[in-house]
Amino acid sequence: MAERYFSASAYYQQTFGRPVQKAVLDIGCTCPNIDGTIGTGGCIFCDGGSGHFTHSGTVTQQLAQERQRIQQHISEAGIIAYFQAHTNTYGDLHYLESCYLEALQQPDVVGIAIGTRPDCLSEEILSVLENISDKTHLTVELGLQTIHEKTARFFHRGYSFAVFQKAFAALRERKIRICVHLINGLPLEIDADMLETARGIGRLRPDAVKIHLLHILRDTPLEQLWKAGKLQPLSMQEYVQITAAQLSLLPPETVVERLTGDGASDRLMAPLWSRDKLAVRNAIARHLKQTDNWQGKYYQT
Repeated sequence: MAERYFSASAYYQQTFGRPVQKAVLDIGCTCPNIDGTIGTGGCIFCDGGSGHFTHSGTVTQQLAQERQRIQQHISEAGIIAYFQAHTNTYGDLHYLESCYLEALQQPDVVGIAIGTRPDCLSEEILSVLENISDKTHLTVELGLQTIHEKTARFFHRGYSFAVFQKAFAALRERKIRICVHLINGLPLEIDADMLETARGIGRLRPDAVKIHLLHILRDTPLEQLWKAGKLQPLSMQEYVQITAAQLSLLPPETVVERLTGDGASDRLMAPLWSRDKLAVRNAIARHLKQTDNWQGKYYQT
């Protein structure tokens, strides 16, 4: 690979023979960690419970708007319908399935990505997902963030690593593509913890990963910790070094769909350097080159 990691753009070109962009959708789902089923308020870094995600039309309407936005910049782009807001396998089964199928009927949609929690994958929804996977390029995105139980309890994730492993195995058994989300800079974690998370996830050989920076957003419990001086966000240099080291621990065939996350600019409190995602990606690329490092260099099964 020309890059020192297997980027999403390279994967999409190999898979679809064209550029591909994600169209972000909100189908009005909630989360068991918000609606009271297992908790309220969500994870301490999540602003989903603050009403910032808003339902904005049918799947068809949302995809039409997103397609126009995307193809203004890349006219030949294929589109992945990304069910992102909250937990998109949590709710009425028939409604969820109808939304997935509606997305497939829209022009230029080449696949679907569904963001969810590993504790929201019942046998019934797994059967639906398996059926969708037979029809299109499906990715189920699991928000793990860390393998460390102490950290997960602190930020109120609401499920154990064992639950994640069971869900991962169930998806893998059905040959459904899996993308795992990780967050660097979580409270209580040092570099060794973040590297161990990458190492542990690497052993599972996920199809894809997204690596995020911990963003401190307005109106979240995390903001209160930060204001009280109980949390120090990573510097850009720290994030670059940690992320580059994590890449070296991942299998070379795992697609790196994201190297830094999106913190909504109007609600981002810290770290402000993260607003320039291109600068962060370029810094990681430079660091990999300068240290003669690459994805998979230190990967071990």
